[in-house]
Amino acid sequence: MSNLDVAVNVVSDKETKLTVKVPVGTIQNRVEARIRQTAKTARVDGFRKGKVPVSYIRAQYGAGIQQEVINDTIRDTVFEVLAEQKIRAVGVPNIDDVKLENDFLVYQATVETFPEVKIQGLSDIEVERQIATVSDADVDTMIENLQKQRQTFETKEGELVDGDEATFDFEGSINGEKFEGGTAENYRLVIGSGRMIPGFEDGMKGMKAGEERTIKVTFPEDYQAENLKGKEADFKITVKEVKEPKLPELNEEFFELFGVKEGGLDKLKADVRKNMEREIKSASRNQIKQVTFDALVEKNEFDVPKAMLAQEIERQRNLMVQRFTQQFGANPNTFDKSMLPDELFEDQALRAVRLGVLVGQIIDSQKLVVDQDRVTAFIAEAAENYEDPAEVIEYYTNDKKERAGIEAVVLEDQVVEYILSQAKVTDKEVKYQDLLAAAQQAQI
Repeated sequence: MSNLDVAVNVVSDKETKLTVKVPVGTIQNRVEARIRQTAKTARVDGFRKGKVPVSYIRAQYGAGIQQEVINDTIRDTVFEVLAEQKIRAVGVPNIDDVKLENDFLVYQATVETFPEVKIQGLSDIEVERQIATVSDADVDTMIENLQKQRQTFETKEGELVDGDEATFDFEGSINGEKFEGGTAENYRLVIGSGRMIPGFEDGMKGMKAGEERTIKVTFPEDYQAENLKGKEADFKITVKEVKEPKLPELNEEFFELFGVKEGGLDKLKADVRKNMEREIKSASRNQIKQVTFDALVEKNEFDVPKAMLAQEIERQRNLMVQRFTQQFGANPNTFDKSMLPDELFEDQALRAVRLGVLVGQIIDSQKLVVDQDRVTAFIAEAAENYEDPAEVIEYYTNDKKERAGIEAVVLEDQVVEYILSQAKVTDKEVKYQDLLAAAQQAQI
């Protein structure tokens, strides 16, 4: 609507107030047009369809139609004004003070605006980039882990040691009184797995099948059951069976489990090394991205619009509900979200919003665009983990949504590279497992 009268008042760097005047004649024309259209389609007792008098519709429904037109006009014009004024609004504008004034419909719209931030302190950022190489020992350890994942247990006559599996009964008591959850029969446990409270598994070491022993343990102060926190308990244990682990042999049958049909152990080691090298490449990328973004946010603290924070809190809450319901098979539609108050997500949401603004500002100011060659390489590398890489490449290349997700990751990598080009970066050689652990912690 080119005949709008608009006044813009920038209240702050994150709030703008608009006063919009719409000529009443424009609204009256819309009302009359809608009344005539309603008369053509309305079904009213005593009148044939399309033959309802316009005067009847105006008398019966005119007030309601006028209010609908006013609401539609406000909705349409406020977004038109935001576009014309190039105001980057966050969330839905808050409309108030609607009134008729000198042949104009006048309303005010208050909008939170996307913060305009000047990036600070990039040259002061100091980050440590962790790098690792895959050694022969790392490969051997990984193959041993693959064996352990498929190990079996065989009955033995000797004493329980770490790695053995025990089948036993236990009965717990505190000051001679049994407590809920402290008794079980035919319980199976791998010694050293850390499944029991501290001291329990160590107390079982050395026992044999048929042996009975009472051990003393103390429940941790942070134990989930309030009535057991910090309490000392006696557990009467009766071991029924002891089994020792037996690793599968490194033979053709084992190799085929991992798709190795020719080349034997050497081929398996080569495949394992290649997978591990992909892992550390990804882990290194995630680790440096995390520490770089943390430093960027630390150097650039600013207030964020309430609407942006609320949207991010709700997004994170929904993700947690989704993970919870998937894990426990609950119905997400009946989940009580009041169990997850805003305070639970505020710190993480504030960081996410600030980071999003800062990353967007860098992309705009540096005119960064997605490097499509890197996207293609990213897809090809990810596809190597699958049995049919060509099928995976075709899927991620042609599916717009999936490709957009990868493009977002690649563009973030380009932002990180720009920040690192301005920052002080030191490389630190770490062990393979330590790098994976650091990257995993960065994703939490």
